[in-house]
Amino acid sequence: MITMSNAMDIVNQARRTDRLSMKDITTGLVEGFIELHGDRLYKDDEAIIGGIGKISGMPVTVIGNEKGTDVNESVRRNFGSPHPEGYRKSLRLMKQAEKFNRPIVNFINTSGAYCGVEAEERGQGEAIATNLFEMSNLKVPVLSIIMGEGGSGGALALALADEVWMMEFSIYSILSPEGFASILWKDAKRSSEAADLMKLTSYDLKELGIVEKVINEKNNDQWIDKQLLMKQMKSDITKKLNELAALPVEYLLENRYQRFRNF
Repeated sequence: MITMSNAMDIVNQARRTDRLSMKDITTGLVEGFIELHGDRLYKDDEAIIGGIGKISGMPVTVIGNEKGTDVNESVRRNFGSPHPEGYRKSLRLMKQAEKFNRPIVNFINTSGAYCGVEAEERGQGEAIATNLFEMSNLKVPVLSIIMGEGGSGGALALALADEVWMMEFSIYSILSPEGFASILWKDAKRSSEAADLMKLTSYDLKELGIVEKVINEKNNDQWIDKQLLMKQMKSDITKKLNELAALPVEYLLENRYQRFRNF
């Protein structure tokens, strides 16, 4: 259970560059990962890593944000904030997964979709909306895991899933605490106060029924080693994908619809 003094402490933990990353997932959790590139329309967006591999021997499509671990890589990956082509690449891979009957696992860590002029010119809003529309009707299991930051529509575009899980020290919200404070009080310095009000922590959202599972990151107040963490995650993911795959497609789609409808 999280015992930090306030939600802003958790926000700062969620933003740490040494957290479990998409690169860790593709090398330590997914077996034989093969990265696939490009949206077939514009270019490859390095803020999104996506491809195919196996989890416990099960073929899967894996997609996620990568922020980078140093300045040069973070700039190249746009700090994990995708352009429209990142979401279109993601959708291309998800539709491919549906074609070949592969479950989809999405790993989310982004402050939000990139809001630059060029992203808007290339249809950022349309790309996110299309992902939401198409994901609602994917005929294969979809599991999404919030790894660090889950910000706004940029996160939701990969989170319209059968279940959404959160790492213990991750956050999931409509916008950043700084943005919330700027809008509500015209003062970004009140971000800590905003974070407490926003109910953006994993345990807040589990209690509210927004997410189904919290993945513990600490044991007896000690950080769990990444390899041990991924070993447990692999077991949990495998169990859940098998459960979802056993459902008739019509039940899978209805349950996914009702999950979001009931919010």
